[in-house]
Amino acid sequence: MSTFPLINHIYTADPSAHVFNNKIYIYPSHDRETDIQFNDNGDQYDMVDYHVFSMESISGPVTDHGVVLSLTDVPWASKQLWAPDAATKNGKYYLYLPARDYDGVFRIGVAVAERPEGPFRAEKSFIPGSYSIDPASFVDEDGTAYLYFGGIWGGQLQCWLKDGGEWVFDPARIGPQEPSGPGQIALHPRVAQLRGDMLGFETPVRELEILDENGSPIQADDHERRFFEASWMHKYNGKYYFSYSTGDTHYIAYAVGESPWGPFRYRGRILEPVLGWTTHHSIVEFGGRWWIFFHDCELSKGVNHLRSVKVREIGYDVTGGISLVD
Repeated sequence: MSTFPLINHIYTADPSAHVFNNKIYIYPSHDRETDIQFNDNGDQYDMVDYHVFSMESISGPVTDHGVVLSLTDVPWASKQLWAPDAATKNGKYYLYLPARDYDGVFRIGVAVAERPEGPFRAEKSFIPGSYSIDPASFVDEDGTAYLYFGGIWGGQLQCWLKDGGEWVFDPARIGPQEPSGPGQIALHPRVAQLRGDMLGFETPVRELEILDENGSPIQADDHERRFFEASWMHKYNGKYYFSYSTGDTHYIAYAVGESPWGPFRYRGRILEPVLGWTTHHSIVEFGGRWWIFFHDCELSKGVNHLRSVKVREIGYDVTGGISLVD
């Protein structure tokens, strides 16, 4: 399988791939040139709109459906339209998008369309109770829908603390910080069940446990396995697969559970580090085979905020373990 960039005329990253109407639709972020200096808060990732792409086959051409939503169309957002995801239910299509509100806090909003390629119309406000970045939607076989999210450092997950049962934002924690030291548990990604109308949360936001081989939570200093960002959920052979980026160690790792709520037991890595700082992915079945979409910086010759979407085939062994197919 070739690993050439799928899209060459613009820079694209953080691809969320779904099969709608017997086509693959890709919902990425749209990187652009910027003079902002690289920093650990991600200010250089200054994206302002979303394109949608479709493919009728993995080896076939990619169609760019153009700009389907711009920053100026999102009333509550001030900047940084970061990695989105999409879902379908009720005959409509929903685009989940993170951005900074006018207080500089990352929130997650939703936009609605009649077709998978958009255009999308943003709701007036972000989803109440939402925060941080990298939303990943998952609609289970029984129709119940969930939203997974979270990202540390620039994604601000470390800023949200429990206070009397409520998640409260602490601006003193902004920046590249996270728990560290003996016995400290890694920050957990978040999950909430979506309402039937897909526009808000049905349940309170919960933490999603990722456990090691002994059934203990992954430790904060275990940077090769702890969650950093880029949640993704898919289901295979009755099991739930939660995959994610380890951030500063640049792996795509995965863990397996019996419920969409977790807990999830760490199983291994799918992708080794690619050219560029970030790694962000999605996993989808198409044509009876399984594929992982991801990005790297080959097209920009290593410029970290100018990334391009690629795809590789993956397979499962008899124990449900994932590996790349050569």
